[in-house]
Amino acid sequence: MTFDWGIFGYNTLVVVLLLLVATGAVPVLAGAFSFIAIPFHAFKNHYRKAAPYLPRVAIVVPAWNEAAVIGRTIDRLISLEYPPENLRVFVVDDASTDNTPDVVLAKAALYPGQVFHLRRDKGGEGKAHTLNYGIRVILQDDWMEALLIMDADVVYLPEALRKMTRHLADPKVGAVSAYIREGSADKNYLTRYIGIEYILSQPAGRRAQNVLGAQACLAGGAQLHTRENLLALGGQIDTSSLAEDTITTFETQIRGREVVFEPLAIVHAEEPGLIAALWKQRLRWARGNISVTAKYRKIWFRRSKVHNLGSWSFGIVWFSLWLLPVAMITSSIGLLGLLLLHSQFALAVFRALWIIAAVSFTFTLALAAQLDRKLSANAWRELLTFPGIISMIVMLTAFFPKLTEVDIPALFGWHLTSAGLFELTIAIYIWIPFSMVGAWLARAVEPTWIGKFLSPLLIYLVGYGSLLCAITFDSYIKELRHADSKWDKTEKTGRVVG
Repeated sequence: MTFDWGIFGYNTLVVVLLLLVATGAVPVLAGAFSFIAIPFHAFKNHYRKAAPYLPRVAIVVPAWNEAAVIGRTIDRLISLEYPPENLRVFVVDDASTDNTPDVVLAKAALYPGQVFHLRRDKGGEGKAHTLNYGIRVILQDDWMEALLIMDADVVYLPEALRKMTRHLADPKVGAVSAYIREGSADKNYLTRYIGIEYILSQPAGRRAQNVLGAQACLAGGAQLHTRENLLALGGQIDTSSLAEDTITTFETQIRGREVVFEPLAIVHAEEPGLIAALWKQRLRWARGNISVTAKYRKIWFRRSKVHNLGSWSFGIVWFSLWLLPVAMITSSIGLLGLLLLHSQFALAVFRALWIIAAVSFTFTLALAAQLDRKLSANAWRELLTFPGIISMIVMLTAFFPKLTEVDIPALFGWHLTSAGLFELTIAIYIWIPFSMVGAWLARAVEPTWIGKFLSPLLIYLVGYGSLLCAITFDSYIKELRHADSKWDKTEKTGRVVG
């Protein structure tokens, strides 16, 4: 009996292509898994161990040229539903060149003993360095029992802080994070998309992380630490990475303390209204996550008795997000290869992949709409088109193949030849990675006269997720080129509302 190497090679190639296609299903299934965990938050949460607790809280606010927002921020902090004798605000002025110092000093005079102005003579080193300047001053005496790290432009709802501090009644908790909600007054299509993204990543995603017992990141603008946790971290915030908040989150859990997300503590933040500004902000985040992934390479998929960061569930979710652009490309290569080898088999695989995606998207977006009904109601167009209009059409073709082969062409009086149908099928199969090109194009044309109309249209067509993937892919390129890695502040103009 002779061994047929031709059949063996063919079958091996098919298996390889199927594995490539499967890489596209993993992020979708991982996301669905996270959302399936959310209802269990009703049973597995930290509220049983929480209790009314009002420790002495020092709030450290890094500020560089924040004159437009810092005055109102201080006023809102002082008016929180929290005992005034247990609240102090320290504004760390990072060598501002506008009238930020004057605004803060005026507020310090208005609220004596509660508001303090700390001035750095050398600025521009990044948020972590600015925070550490203030933390060193705060730790010089024993007054502070808990430290709240925030941004200069965010607005805390009156009850937010006490909803966070109640979790610190449990000595096992080292840090608590709030729900950062998109709160720009003059919303546009991009800020509405960001609002939906924040629902998916926070009251949805971080609720699931509460259930799984491992938090990926404390919100940079709303993280509350116990004094003991801060001292265990060395009395300072990490300055080696652009993702200092993520490193702080990991280090807290690695040292055996819990990190809790509190979805009912709501903080409004101003988010970028232009793709260029969002790109700069998210590129910083993405490059920071690359450094975090490398820094903690020894914990991934390795169980620990101290923390759950090494669990398979957390690791798969983390890498699914970080490597999503790669999965988009490899799955399309797999589909294209199967199409060239065996078109009917490729069609079955394609339909299975996109039906899974459609069901997962429908489930997650419907759940997101329930988690923040007011925001979702005001961003219903962005909620419905979050995957992108073209991707939604592709999902329909998975359920109804005749739609693209017969029905849609017939609407325009077209008749597709076999060659034309084959070319259309290829275009559909490789659409997902090329959607990132559409997102890049939206950024490129944004500054032009036509960009005001074309950029939103392109994002609606390709999807907000494709925009985020394009930014992540750009972070890969920047890392491979060893491009300069620096902290770029996102410009804020005081558009946030409470």
